[in-house]
Amino acid sequence: MNTTDQERALKLATEAGRIMLQNGAEISRVEDTMERISTHYGVSEQSFFVLSNGIIATGQDYAKADYIPIKGMQLSKVIDVNQLSRDVMADRCTLDDLEKRLEAIRNGGNRPWWHNVLGTAVGVASFCVIFKGSLMDVAAMFVIGLLLGLFMTFAGSKMSRVFANLMGGIVGGQLCIISVGLGFGENLPNMITSTIICLVPGIPFTNGIRDLANEDYLAGFTRLLDALLVFLCIAMGVVISFLIEEVITGDLIEIGEYVSDSFTSQWYLQLLGALIGTMCFSVLFGVPNKYNLHCGIVGAIGWGVYLLTNNSFVSAMAVALVSYLFAVYKRCPVTVFLICGIIPLVPGGGIFLTSYYVVSNHLKLAAESGFVALSATVGIAGGIIIVGAIFTRIFQWVNKSKMVTN
Repeated sequence: MNTTDQERALKLATEAGRIMLQNGAEISRVEDTMERISTHYGVSEQSFFVLSNGIIATGQDYAKADYIPIKGMQLSKVIDVNQLSRDVMADRCTLDDLEKRLEAIRNGGNRPWWHNVLGTAVGVASFCVIFKGSLMDVAAMFVIGLLLGLFMTFAGSKMSRVFANLMGGIVGGQLCIISVGLGFGENLPNMITSTIICLVPGIPFTNGIRDLANEDYLAGFTRLLDALLVFLCIAMGVVISFLIEEVITGDLIEIGEYVSDSFTSQWYLQLLGALIGTMCFSVLFGVPNKYNLHCGIVGAIGWGVYLLTNNSFVSAMAVALVSYLFAVYKRCPVTVFLICGIIPLVPGGGIFLTSYYVVSNHLKLAAESGFVALSATVGIAGGIIIVGAIFTRIFQWVNKSKMVTN
């Protein structure tokens, strides 16, 4: 391959990495895809350094650094590029084909806006079930989800990510407070937690953990810090909605205790709520329709294990295990199932309660809530890392065995 073709191969490999990174792929997958594509087309000297929002690519007489802003994420594009890299390795794709297919993937349209709005509405209503809200709470959350989905789709998309999540927290919290005040909804804590869950940064949170597992500590801590910032913005947005009510009424609303409704607490409704809620998140994350049910099954299994054990670590291990099994069975990146399936376990409500108790001057309760949220986060991270390490060793052993056989 001449120098011009090698440079073109490097550019196309970098473009493949850009699409994957921009749409929710983990660092190790981005680097691996870029290396496989460039190596297949005869690039003997290449080096790729991928950060959470940038790519540095170098080769013989070639060097380029790209800043990649992370906005709307579509996991379908990660799947498409991953399949494209498989076709390249199977020698079913020329450089011209690669360029055309990458352009088609990059310019591929997102889901219609109403998918996100309806997914948000059904998602928050389903999570209100797993948080054991009453049927009235569930109905109220569907309406609130519609309004919040409309706000985040049309107004939030025009704001910076930090400000959009802050405003999402304010709007969601205010809608819950107004709804309960009007008698449409009974248990404010259950409703607030359901609202927060639909805003949580599942992709950077999960990918940050996976990057740490792959010993990419810089990207891992950067993504987890980004996820924490978003968590805090959402929680503070909800707290601000309480402070707005305090200004209007003169009293800070007491959040009260979580109430477990006897009907929605039944195990089959809990699993159904986790299944449907996780499927809705897969829609919001742009997962192709053929994988939606698989994502829902992962979430339902993880939540079922949590109901049995009340342990985030064991539940996260179950989610990771099933995600890897589905990834192998469907020949699809594990990220697709893992990001969606872990959502029911994310302690978004704990971060909100910590912020609320700080504002209401209940520092002891704030410390207790913060510790519970931190413990759950560490447990989730530990479960994902351990299962990921086991499967990484298995994949390495399988690949080594194939090389020896060949």
